[in-house]
Amino acid sequence: MRDNPVKQKLNRGENSLGTFVFEFNSTGIARIAAAAGAEFVVFDMEHTGWSVESIRALIATTPATTVPIVRVPATEYHFIARTLDVGSMGIMVPMVETAQQAELIVRSAKYPPAGRRGAAFGVAHDDYCGGDVGEKIQQANSQQILIAQIETATGVENVEAIAAVEGIDVLWIGHFDLSISLGIPAQFDHPDFTAAVDRVLAAAQSHDKIGGIMSDGVANTKAQLQHGFRMIAFGGDLWLYQQALSDGLRAVRE
Repeated sequence: MRDNPVKQKLNRGENSLGTFVFEFNSTGIARIAAAAGAEFVVFDMEHTGWSVESIRALIATTPATTVPIVRVPATEYHFIARTLDVGSMGIMVPMVETAQQAELIVRSAKYPPAGRRGAAFGVAHDDYCGGDVGEKIQQANSQQILIAQIETATGVENVEAIAAVEGIDVLWIGHFDLSISLGIPAQFDHPDFTAAVDRVLAAAQSHDKIGGIMSDGVANTKAQLQHGFRMIAFGGDLWLYQQALSDGLRAVRE
């Protein structure tokens, strides 16, 4: 089974940069992202309507140099375990608001004794290979990366308890949802929003977790790194394409 270079890098105290994929369900999209230098790609199931079958094809065409992560639609065993079975090396779960939810994520993702994931070996997640099952269990449990999204006021209130759950690796701020939940839609400079972000990052640091976020633009991404985020998705496929096309056409017309 594959090592997870993103998790290893984060465990060494380094940063990791990747991107989101929302729109382009193609066999080339992860290869393009990898060629551009993305260390991970998050394939989104929450807002796309993609099925596990679609995700399976996207993961299968992700180069070995890039870590495939899937954002599932909800905290449900059948989303988490099945997505790992088809080869995802990480799971992102939206709207995590309690330690109990975080514990369910871990139970659903990890094999016993750390969790209750059902056993399937010689399938996609272990590259259809044989081998010692005990070693595979240890490798899967240690190399997967589990990301809890903190994106509601309730999630922020409970973030210290969520961060304390063993097995959760990253606290990822869903910035739009969080601002909406706080009653200040898209007001990312509002004191209530910045205080919530600081509380999440403080909880992550105190419990040896990673702070994660999606960012747009070079300046904003650099600012997020300086603020303490160490796992950042640089935009998403549709917005990156739209921005590049818009900038190019505008420059030509001018």
